Amino acid sequence: MTQTPPPAAETSPLARTLREQQGANSDLVLIVDDVPDNLAVLHDALDESGYTVLIATNGEQALQRAAQARPDIVLLDAMMPGIDGFEVARRLKADAATSHIPIVFMTGLTETEHLVAALEAGGVDYVTKPIKPKEVLARMNVHLQGARRARQDARQAGQARNALDAFGYASITVRLPEGRLIWQTALARDLLQRYCDTRAPETPPAVLEWLRSHTPDARQRGIEPPALSIVQGASSLTLRLHQQTSSDDDGDEWMIVMREVSDTGVIEAMSLSLKLTAREAEVLYWVVKGKTNKDIGEILGSSPATAKKHLERVYVKLGVETRTAAAGVAIKRIRELQPQFEI
Repeated sequence: MTQTPPPAAETSPLARTLREQQGANSDLVLIVDDVPDNLAVLHDALDESGYTVLIATNGEQALQRAAQARPDIVLLDAMMPGIDGFEVARRLKADAATSHIPIVFMTGLTETEHLVAALEAGGVDYVTKPIKPKEVLARMNVHLQGARRARQDARQAGQARNALDAFGYASITVRLPEGRLIWQTALARDLLQRYCDTRAPETPPAVLEWLRSHTPDARQRGIEPPALSIVQGASSLTLRLHQQTSSDDDGDEWMIVMREVSDTGVIEAMSLSLKLTAREAEVLYWVVKGKTNKDIGEILGSSPATAKKHLERVYVKLGVETRTAAAGVAIKRIRELQPQFEI
């Protein structure tokens, strides 16, 4: 299963601390071998080359350290007592948090079936013993290029996501067909909890139904689906399908951008920009929404006649004579002030 860049490049607190000690751009390497001499030779060679190095002497330690530190690459001895390297690799690849990490096997077994077993267990490459540090460094560098790109992409994506949140736009990524929410910004988490009372990895049912019904057109014909609005009192949450971020044999991942729009905020903006009283702005707002005087009276807790009187004063202030003309002025101003607002 393909992992999206944010989870794949996620850096653990331990990894950040280790890199800070050695250098922010230093690659983190986990060496797993039960022979101390092998560890010493590789550790010294990698350390001298500027890598940040972690070591493990058995399979159990390897799994723990990989989960805690999320290394950029693992150099893994194939034959160890207890949990051998093949099983370590299978477990790392089965865990979404570590499945992206490239594994280079170190083995003294050169028979074809053992090398095939190493690759089938999840290895991307292998080196044979006795270990030659220069060969190991050359092989590692090839596979670390992807890890470096992932870290850079994650930093850039993080900056973009923070910028979206800062301007009130939240985003999530949902994987289909299972409908699992696999990533979200902090603002998105708050909005979904407030509007839908859900938490990741659960995707709100209404969002999932909307996504499933529109992704075929988006995928096959590139048609952007209509926005989804979730209304809560005087506010609403508007969701738009942004893009497909990945696709594999098991499914697709889709990024959704959302924004909260408040009726109250729009009414206040109309009041200030059009020089209306708060109640006049409220009446005009509901006219824009297509409500009759009777509807407006019920919404505002007054009579239709009172709504009509407020609207007549609005006509005078806006220099118009009809309901349609007043609505037109208001719509133009709303679009200028809040272009994302759904009218």
